[in-house]
Amino acid sequence: MNRSFQTFVSGAHTGVPPTYEMLKEEHEVSVLGALRSSAPVTTTVINIHSDTSVPDHIVWSLFNTLFTYWCCCLGFVAFAYSVKSRDRKMEGDVTGAQSYASTAKCLNIAALVMGLLVIITFFIISCLWLTDLFPHILAIIMSSRDY
Repeated sequence: MNRSFQTFVSGAHTGVPPTYEMLKEEHEVSVLGALRSSAPVTTTVINIHSDTSVPDHIVWSLFNTLFTYWCCCLGFVAFAYSVKSRDRKMEGDVTGAQSYASTAKCLNIAALVMGLLVIITFFIISCLWLTDLFPHILAIIMSSRDY
């Protein structure tokens, strides 16, 4: 390669390739030079609101209202609080939405626990009744077939 070409390409840094710091410094100088123009500097401020997700538990409340019919009062009240929470969230009242959502969650938990207790109690009573009654039914069937 020609020596005059190498000095022309590398410029003031003969024999040393330009590093990141050198290029960054040259860029900063060019940017700072552009700021000295006579044009007015304008700034724009953008306020970004953080969207806090407030769960309204409306599906859970609807489930408790429809399927836990022995605790439908709790499910219906929880559904009403869930709707209030969703309304507050749409209006932008995050603290009100969180308050109503918290109440709806507590009512949903109470309805679910009471519903599960009723189901488990019914299952236990049914099992006890069937185990006590099953030998009597079997004896009746055996006697009717003349075994």
